[in-house]
Amino acid sequence: MDKYLLAVLVDNKPGVLTHIASLISRRAFNIESISAGYTEEKAVTRINIVVSVASENELNQVVTQLSKLIDVVKIVNLTQFDSITRELVLIKVRATKESRAQIIDVVNIFRARIVDVGVENVVVELTGDTKKIDALSELLSDYGIIEIARTGAIALSRGPVPVKHM
Repeated sequence: MDKYLLAVLVDNKPGVLTHIASLISRRAFNIESISAGYTEEKAVTRINIVVSVASENELNQVVTQLSKLIDVVKIVNLTQFDSITRELVLIKVRATKESRAQIIDVVNIFRARIVDVGVENVVVELTGDTKKIDALSELLSDYGIIEIARTGAIALSRGPVPVKHM
């Protein structure tokens, strides 16, 4: 299965995100991640969706079905373009007196930040691409991950042209 990142511009109305997610899941396509937020235009919401599909034909089916929704303004497959993709992760890790210094070293190597410290744990924050976040998670798993909260991927194309004009 290949992963594709779609930037979907939609009318900023209640229920639109639900319609999009349910349309994709009804077609038995897997949503790897989904994130939504305001854009530079108040009336438009940007939804970033990472979908797993077996072929470009299946991807085209997803795009075709989404484009039929009334509230969808524009769909761009950012996988086709040179783009900047980021995720945010918060990782709560067990941290004993003995392991705390080692955890700090790992955090510093990844240019992550410790955003909370408890008696028995620390919370690490990292923004980066999927591979970087996966690598940090793997290293911190040796210390005992208590909990992970991870956003979906967001992306912007490189250069001056915004998605709405692609």
